[in-house]
Amino acid sequence: MTAKADFTPEEWQVVLEGPPSAGMIVITAQRGGAFRETIAMAKAFAEARKQHGESELLDEIVSAKPEIDHTRHHSVEELKERGLQHLRDAVELLERKATPEEIEDYRRFVLTLADKVASAHREGGKSISPAEQAATEEIAASLGQTAP
Repeated sequence: MTAKADFTPEEWQVVLEGPPSAGMIVITAQRGGAFRETIAMAKAFAEARKQHGESELLDEIVSAKPEIDHTRHHSVEELKERGLQHLRDAVELLERKATPEEIEDYRRFVLTLADKVASAHREGGKSISPAEQAATEEIAASLGQTAP
């Protein structure tokens, strides 16, 4: 079992920032619905907390308050590029320190969060806009997965 103690503070910050970075990439992919989408991100964390005990690593990740430093990004494109790189860095760290099951749990949580955010606000009569779908696909690719 991998836990927070297995990471340096800097490494842990990278792992922690991955899920909210994915949420922000989806939120900023399409104008409108940011309030509902932000609530959906918080709900994704709350739902993951209810599954406590399945993965010590994921338990520690979701028990932390999701944070992202908005001041570091000067544009939506920069937020997206840095966020995707952040996800790649997090997976690379996890591949060195976590079990394959824990890495899969992390990927699944990030993709579930991204999907919940994308589905939180209907745009153009669709539950997920093409821009949000593209963002979700880019997130999946940065995690080494394919989008659901």
